[in-house]
Amino acid sequence: MEINVHLDNGLLPDKYGKFASANDIKNGKPLISFPIKLSNIPASTKSLAFTFTDPDSIPVCGFEWIHWTAANISPDQLELPENFSRMAKDPVVQGKNSSASPLLGDTDDDLKIGYNGPYPPDATHDYALKVYALSDVLDIKEGFWMNELLHKMEGEVLDSAQITLPSRAN
Repeated sequence: MEINVHLDNGLLPDKYGKFASANDIKNGKPLISFPIKLSNIPASTKSLAFTFTDPDSIPVCGFEWIHWTAANISPDQLELPENFSRMAKDPVVQGKNSSASPLLGDTDDDLKIGYNGPYPPDATHDYALKVYALSDVLDIKEGFWMNELLHKMEGEVLDSAQITLPSRAN
């Protein structure tokens, strides 16, 4: 399985992160998700899932920031268009991102599920996009936590792929 995301000079395009237009950022959270192209999906795949996280956030906030999770994407949908997070319809379900943490105090429910784009505070961060080809459609509901997704995928992963998507801080 292969993942392709367009990069500008080796970086995630600014419009999907910290330097998005003011109209595409809410409470400091970039809202427009980047397009993703997939190929070489196993023929027996029944659904796709992915996680998009920031391992470089660990020294900054103490944990790996969850920016976006989704499941039950049709294996026929090999191209997820720009803004897929805001346009996705059933049976696609999206999980909570780190903005949903009660420890962070974000009160805007609109920002707690789906895509919260990169916003590295200190330096360029390397974000991890992991895509999973699954042998079944998952019994999981909108607003799941990432750990729930990982548990539901146990024994269902046919193949997976990961790419690093750097995003600049300044």
